[in-house]
Amino acid sequence: MEGVTGEARIRSVALVTNAASGSLAERGLDPAAPAALAAAGLAVRAEPDPSRPLQARLRAAASLPGIDALVVAGGDGTLACAAQVLAGGGVALGILPAGTMNLLARDLGIPLDLEAAAAVIADGRARAVDLGEVNGHVFAINSVLGMPARMARYREAERGHPSLAGLVRFLAALLRNLDPAPRITARLTCGDMSRRIRFHTFAAVVGDYREEVGEVLSRAEVDRGRFTLYLLARLSARRLLRLGLGFVAGAWRALPDLDRHEATTFALLTRRRSLRVMNDGEVILLRTPLIYRIRPGALRVLVPADEARA
Repeated sequence: MEGVTGEARIRSVALVTNAASGSLAERGLDPAAPAALAAAGLAVRAEPDPSRPLQARLRAAASLPGIDALVVAGGDGTLACAAQVLAGGGVALGILPAGTMNLLARDLGIPLDLEAAAAVIADGRARAVDLGEVNGHVFAINSVLGMPARMARYREAERGHPSLAGLVRFLAALLRNLDPAPRITARLTCGDMSRRIRFHTFAAVVGDYREEVGEVLSRAEVDRGRFTLYLLARLSARRLLRLGLGFVAGAWRALPDLDRHEATTFALLTRRRSLRVMNDGEVILLRTPLIYRIRPGALRVLVPADEARA
């Protein structure tokens, strides 16, 4: 595995492509991915059974003998599924960004251009990044509860076939889920601190977001060894607009009603038997309580050489 330390090039990779990811869903399965990897000098191993569920495909591909990395073409949700498979193991992750937001790729300086991303993989520089985990489910960027998790189903309904009518339905649903919509009541336990909270939106971010002009949902560090927790007790249309403008202007942490904390482990206890949780853009229903922990350096990702030294 010299290639993943930067001492030699990656030679052989397994490729898994998620045709349901954002940009791939819009244009169908893109055959350019294996061609770009081959053009970068990589031997591409076919996955054993592309008809299986995504996580089974990823496990089978990661287990192929003789590969230097598992390359995944997909969005942030697909990469979180890959992280679940690769966490704590010896196989590095190569990213071909093919989602809607591609937040993890942007955070790691990975080009969004297919050929350029393939060249990064071939160069073979690895960086260990942190992962978050909630009730055994891994995420690489954030875990969100409340309004954004409820809104995700409307986004999924439009994936692959956006329309004006769909946009209208989304905006109408957004207004219904803002204040005075019901809030989630829970007890937040973190170390010696325990307090009752009520919120419209709660987010556990692996690392923290930048507070710089034009940096929207961009993280400054991916290996801090801790979460940053954001709590919005109430989220009205006016507050949502202020938050959005604050992100663009690089001045949002001091906004009213936005609580910010740091933690390595914490728990959310509630009377509800389950909660809808959005991990890296993908929504799952988890039984309560929700137990979170940070996993420092649990995932090795192939990145540009300057990012590997960060």
